[in-house]
Amino acid sequence: MDGAMGTLLYERGVFVNVCYDELSVSEPDLIRGIHEEYVRAGAEILETNTFGANPVKLSAFGLEGRTEEINAAAVACARDAARGQAVVVGAVGPLGVRIEPWGPTAFDEAKGYFRRQIRGLVDGGVDGILFETFADLDEMRAAIEAARAETDLPLIAQMTVDEDGRTPLGTPTAALATALAEWKVDVAGLNCSVGPAVMLDAIEEMAEIFAGPLVAQPNAGVPRSVRDRKIYMASPDYMGRYARRLIEAGARFVGGCCGTTPEHIRRIRDSVAAVQPRHPAVGVSAPTAEAPAPPPSTPLEERSRFGRKLVRREWITSVELVPPKGWDPSTMVDRARQAYLAGVDAMAVLDARGHGRMSGIASALVIQREVGIEPIVHYTCRDRNMVGMISDLLGAAGAGLRNLLLTTGDPSAMGPYTEASAVFDIDSIGLTNVVAALNRGVDPGGAAIGEPTRFVIGVVARPAAVDPVREMERFAYKVEAGAEYALTQAVFDPELMVGFLERTARWRIPTLLSIRPLTSLRDAEFLANEVPGISIPESVLERMRRAESQGPSHALAEGVRISVETVLALHARVQGLHVSAPSGHLDLALRVLDEVAAELRG
Repeated sequence: MDGAMGTLLYERGVFVNVCYDELSVSEPDLIRGIHEEYVRAGAEILETNTFGANPVKLSAFGLEGRTEEINAAAVACARDAARGQAVVVGAVGPLGVRIEPWGPTAFDEAKGYFRRQIRGLVDGGVDGILFETFADLDEMRAAIEAARAETDLPLIAQMTVDEDGRTPLGTPTAALATALAEWKVDVAGLNCSVGPAVMLDAIEEMAEIFAGPLVAQPNAGVPRSVRDRKIYMASPDYMGRYARRLIEAGARFVGGCCGTTPEHIRRIRDSVAAVQPRHPAVGVSAPTAEAPAPPPSTPLEERSRFGRKLVRREWITSVELVPPKGWDPSTMVDRARQAYLAGVDAMAVLDARGHGRMSGIASALVIQREVGIEPIVHYTCRDRNMVGMISDLLGAAGAGLRNLLLTTGDPSAMGPYTEASAVFDIDSIGLTNVVAALNRGVDPGGAAIGEPTRFVIGVVARPAAVDPVREMERFAYKVEAGAEYALTQAVFDPELMVGFLERTARWRIPTLLSIRPLTSLRDAEFLANEVPGISIPESVLERMRRAESQGPSHALAEGVRISVETVLALHARVQGLHVSAPSGHLDLALRVLDEVAAELRG
């Protein structure tokens, strides 16, 4: 097989901010010339210059409407270069977005994107379809189903693994081979991410399971950074020696990925010319001993006091704390103790909204250890990739934290560190799926983690969402993913909340009402006009105007009264109350709880 396309384009002066896939249309001689170099080096299979030529990735350049054209043009470039000396396969890479259950892109939507690209490749005249550098088996399945809806051509499916032999989602090599065998692809294998030494071990493992031909396309080693450039260090001779070993291990097709050049392919060709491949596996083999099933999940009632109250439909109260700006938690601990002594059931430890503060997990651990009140950790997707999230969550579980509220999170630009990058590897729906999987004893790749985690999974509900239809869709996805309770954004309009509860009643998960006492007219106007997801009726604003005219203390008292009235109007419809502490004023939150309790006692 051939080697890297992007490596050679970069070496020829094409910078990375250019759409490499579109060059098949605008610079066909350049693309054709690279293919010809690989043919002269001995490549018998050429991959089209279409790794990122799907509508999603092309949309970054405003080219999604030309998906079919770009793919067909790439086939023409490869065909012209092959001249009957090599077959041409259409290269299809990942979409570049997370698909369900880890992201917001629906499975069928992903299939539709893949079908457009594959249609262009088939119309262009490819001899087969090659899927490469896939890390997610669900996305690979979508791509395979899309291809089968468009063509009967042979399918080559290549996943990618890290140095531990697992995909970035944690799926082990054996599980990849088993899935690809079940989906009856014609050729299975691995490419990218690692050099030939690591890939050899993984191919040997796949050869024990997958009965058909295997393919291996390693990188030219692991790149090193030299003056802001990534340099691949594996020499052509080294790649050639390992190509022989890959064939002996069971691979039928060998080529190169990132960092490889025509010279690498020439040495690979010379090395494997006389090597006989290992006899293929007889079929999909079962492990000699079945892997033990994960231990049973812990019932919600047994995970925490908070979880027990949810199950028993008991009234729950919580107030919020923001982690300290420095490393000293003493003030936070004092406030948590004040709330605990006031009878509050749980302390919600907030996300820092783009500010650099003590981490929520560390803050929650301090509160739990020093005070004894159960914390609820607001955990966001903003600051960590999926690997980091899993590490955080396993650490939190091991340290004894149980209650979570999962949110997508605000962009870093909302805080003082405007240059800080936001990750958003997944959103709150994907994160809910991740935590639910950990509660079943498996990671996102399906690998067992031992004892299941015991998290109580909460999600945010937005009764005042600008797009209520989309909010209902996302709420449904969260519940299906494993949400066990919902906490609303701050509510100021009981009628709006009643409508939301009626629309979500079918999902039957407990809902906690969030209240945020207003402190002044300015405070109310700011929330009404500048905070997404907050709706304050004009009648409430008018009450704050009248109170403000009598002085700040009257405005504060009116804000508390509005909060109490809202709770009383909705008390019978929700299972608990969460009170925000404006600007850290815990006494104001406790005052609302006291007045609500007094009213309910009659």
